[in-house]
Amino acid sequence: MIDRNTVNQILDAADIVDVVSDFVTLHRRGANFIGLCPFHNEKTPSFVVSRAKGLCHCFGCGKGGSAVNFIMEHEQISYYEALKYLANKYHIEVHERELTDAEREAQTERESMLVLNDFACQFFETQLHDTPEGQNVGIAYFRERGFSDETIRKFHLGYSPNHSTALYNDAITKGYNKKYLFELGLCIDDRRGGGFDRFRGRVMFPVFNIAGKVIAFGGRVLKKSPDKAKYFNSPESALYVKNRELYGLYQAKRAIANEKKCFLVEGYTDVISMHQSGIENVVASSGTSLTEGQIRLIHRFTDNVTILYDGDSAGIHASLRGINMLLSEGLNIKVLLLPDGEDPDSYARTHSASEFKQYIEEHETDFIRFKMQVLLKDAENDPIKLSQVIQDVVKSIACIPSAITRALYAKECSTTLGVAEDVLLSEIAKSIVKNKEEEFKKRERDKLRANAQQHNQDTQPPVHALPNQSTAAIKHEPTNEISLGKQLLYRQEQDMMRYIVKFGMCYMCDMTYDDGKTYSTSVVEYVQSELNDDGLFFDDIAFAKVFNAVCGLVPQFYEDLQHETDAINQQGEEAFRRLTACAARKGGFDTDALEQMENDVRAKINARIQKRITAFRRHYIERILCSDPDDVVRNTASTLLSDMEPLSKIHTQFGVVTPDEERLTTIIPKSINGWKNAVIDCRINELNNKLKNAPEADQAQLLMELNKLYQIRNHLAKLIGERVINPTFKN
Repeated sequence: MIDRNTVNQILDAADIVDVVSDFVTLHRRGANFIGLCPFHNEKTPSFVVSRAKGLCHCFGCGKGGSAVNFIMEHEQISYYEALKYLANKYHIEVHERELTDAEREAQTERESMLVLNDFACQFFETQLHDTPEGQNVGIAYFRERGFSDETIRKFHLGYSPNHSTALYNDAITKGYNKKYLFELGLCIDDRRGGGFDRFRGRVMFPVFNIAGKVIAFGGRVLKKSPDKAKYFNSPESALYVKNRELYGLYQAKRAIANEKKCFLVEGYTDVISMHQSGIENVVASSGTSLTEGQIRLIHRFTDNVTILYDGDSAGIHASLRGINMLLSEGLNIKVLLLPDGEDPDSYARTHSASEFKQYIEEHETDFIRFKMQVLLKDAENDPIKLSQVIQDVVKSIACIPSAITRALYAKECSTTLGVAEDVLLSEIAKSIVKNKEEEFKKRERDKLRANAQQHNQDTQPPVHALPNQSTAAIKHEPTNEISLGKQLLYRQEQDMMRYIVKFGMCYMCDMTYDDGKTYSTSVVEYVQSELNDDGLFFDDIAFAKVFNAVCGLVPQFYEDLQHETDAINQQGEEAFRRLTACAARKGGFDTDALEQMENDVRAKINARIQKRITAFRRHYIERILCSDPDDVVRNTASTLLSDMEPLSKIHTQFGVVTPDEERLTTIIPKSINGWKNAVIDCRINELNNKLKNAPEADQAQLLMELNKLYQIRNHLAKLIGERVINPTFKN
């Protein structure tokens, strides 16, 4: 649907560090960047981003890939949508053709829902700004709250008209599927073939995910009524899981990363008013107690959280339960109580940003002190209640990962609560053990569930049909029982594929072909020639598919290489002319000196040109395959390229480590021969098993074949140059 030139422009423009930074706070570590993985829960950063390779990879859960793959995984969107996202981010015009009816029907449910939510958001905004009812009711309400036009536009606030079918009729007229209207909770099925609007007569607050996609809505009623809830929210759907989202995070993520702090409030208007007052690093839990999913979202951008309370006792007690989860994630928690009768919304409207920030600095309190103050008020002089307070505080301290921080809190609590410090430390230690036991049990339950799901997937019939099989033969699907020989074969194939994906288009050697001419040959062409000569196949179906994709790139590569070479040469000539002209204008050179200077300049420019061409060859395959539309090709290539850990000091302490790209003529033949040796070992094992039960008449033939294989293996051992250990196979 998007033409190839546009795709190439998008891939060239996408900076992996820039893309990932929209979702994860990154810190430089050597040549790479590191941050907390957005795909799983972790306290210690293991998500590495390499700008040089254009890849990201989590060494905890294994997820990552190119910029395209990262957006697909993070936002759970299609390849096409990920390209559109990056094109929009880098202001690249997308050239595409209109979808056919069949393609339109094939769009995923999630894509259709996102499109429908975007339509609904625009509908509500239009109703707010361009209709008399919207201006008289909706705009009037927002003006009463003190929201400016800029703020209303920034948060895409809207209005749902007080008409039972306004949105429903407009959506159906424009061809949207009513099934999704009902699933998203925008409308309700009337059980008579039609529907009516859920949010009628309410001002609308769209909820954006971290990528800026509308995933849900909140609606506030304007006329008080005992049978109507004040706020009405979208139900959970394939797009929206309430406990995994934070209102305002899309608008706040940059400010949170810059300020290294996040303010946590309760409602929509709290967030909006604080933004308008100049405090933008604020998000809301939308009236729910904090969840692990929401905490992980915050932790991606900062370690520091300040929770704002309006002084309501019941709300404070309910919120204290969520603080322990924040502590377990290693976050630094502070608490701020606003003056009586004030909430973040009202305080932000009546104070400037500087006044608000000053109040925060003077009144925010460490959470342990705050928790003790709140609970001690209820305990008074009751020993039983006081004991419960101590146990509650101990549980919170036990959640803190740092032992030093725990010790300091225990010392302070000992003074405040009047309990011996060693007693508190003992209780904290018991609580830590209990927490670890519960965490272990949870992991085991999750593991059992994951194994059960994997078992269900493994029992599904495998897919055998693969496209583009002409470039390499593909063997039958391997069985589920993996022998030692098969494991060794897989490792050799993996080793070979890693070299192909990394260096496939790099120059390997000159080879003479059937036409008698000698051509410069790339790594992938050399490997393909070796496989064709020996009739070798990739046993692993994913590797076979990636190899086919690489072979299919060869003709296009040489065409692109010529264009790149011409462009680089042209730039080199222009640079040469500028430098020599500049030198000539300065004068003072005789003819010989000028000629020598020109030769020096030419040599430097040629060296630069050769370096750029080498880099183009080096990164050609990874740039394309790691953003391939095919899930198997893209994910397999990304995994093969994701060894971004630096060499340990022991490798470089006593000598220079030669890069692999400078040893291709050695490592590629060695890898191929190791692969051939693994294939022969598997075949020998198969023949030995046949020989055990073979009729006497067939044994002679099997022994002859075995003898031939042993001779080939001995020859390979000499080529490999290392002792080959024959594995012992067990059936």
